[in-house]
Amino acid sequence: MASHRRPKPASRARVSILTATAAAAVALSAQGGAHADPAPTKDQVKQQVDQLNEEAEIKTEALNASVEKQQDLQKQVGQLQDQLARQQGQVTTVQESLAGIAAEQYRTGSMPQTMQLMLSSTPDAFLGQAGALNVVGSTQADLLKSFKDEQSKLDAQRKEAESKLAELDTTTKALQADKADVQAKLAKAQELLNTLTQQEREQIAAAEAKAAADAKAKADAAASAASAASQDRASRSTDRPALDAPAPSNFSGNAVGAAVSKLGSWYAYGAAGPSSFDCSGLMQWAYKQAGVSIPRTSQAQAGAGTSLGTDIANARPGDLIIYYGDQHHVGMYVGNGQMIHAPHTGAQVRYESATAMPINRIVRI
Repeated sequence: MASHRRPKPASRARVSILTATAAAAVALSAQGGAHADPAPTKDQVKQQVDQLNEEAEIKTEALNASVEKQQDLQKQVGQLQDQLARQQGQVTTVQESLAGIAAEQYRTGSMPQTMQLMLSSTPDAFLGQAGALNVVGSTQADLLKSFKDEQSKLDAQRKEAESKLAELDTTTKALQADKADVQAKLAKAQELLNTLTQQEREQIAAAEAKAAADAKAKADAAASAASAASQDRASRSTDRPALDAPAPSNFSGNAVGAAVSKLGSWYAYGAAGPSSFDCSGLMQWAYKQAGVSIPRTSQAQAGAGTSLGTDIANARPGDLIIYYGDQHHVGMYVGNGQMIHAPHTGAQVRYESATAMPINRIVRI
């Protein structure tokens, strides 16, 4: 008879291995059945990129404010250092005067005046010297008071300089942080764009170019209509009051001309011309060409002139249009419902509808 052997029971270690293998197989099966998140569409990528660009622009205006504050603090520190040098010179001068008096007293001795009178062979001469010593004593007291006053001024200026230097250091660190934040957002936007095909990127660029061209056509039509209306008014003789909006002032018109001359220039964060601009940099540069100084940031520009509310019907060429609740964007009204601005990274200075973004206020410089 053939012998029948019972199979050996599986060892505990082998059972553990089999169990782990089965679990892994189940997990892999589950992963294989799951669907990966679909890649974002071109429109979704553009929406995310636009959001990142807007966030970068908000930080850009904060960066501009930090740069402006840093420059102002550097100027103040330089002036304080000059004052410190002058004040130190005044303290040194008083110190030298006091040292001269002390040396003279040491040379002549400190014998009481009554004893000097008793021993003097020429009392009349001594009495004259005594009067001079009294004057020297008075002068010494004045010099001591002057020294104390000048030293107090020097100490106060040193404290102020130290405070300004500390503030400058804080501002510089904030500036570096803002710059790093802007660069990070722009890098993320570029990464998103790189996920698209070349054709999709070209389609996005073409859509932006078409929007800019359409806005330019509207602005050009407005300029032609305004020119024709002006010639028509000049050719007619009438006492009727003009019903058209008032013409811009000379400097406002010149500022519009300067801004228009930069159509097609590229946006660059922190730039204020002459070849690239951010939104507030373009406004400041344009008005500078017209001989008018306005602040650097869009938030500061919001308070630079007369506020006209938010109704675009109140605007005339040259007015600044401040956008969004935090006032992080600005454009310049050019007429016919259009404005010119530097939009964001990757875009050029262009015309756009003045109501394309929520208006915070219209400002007349």
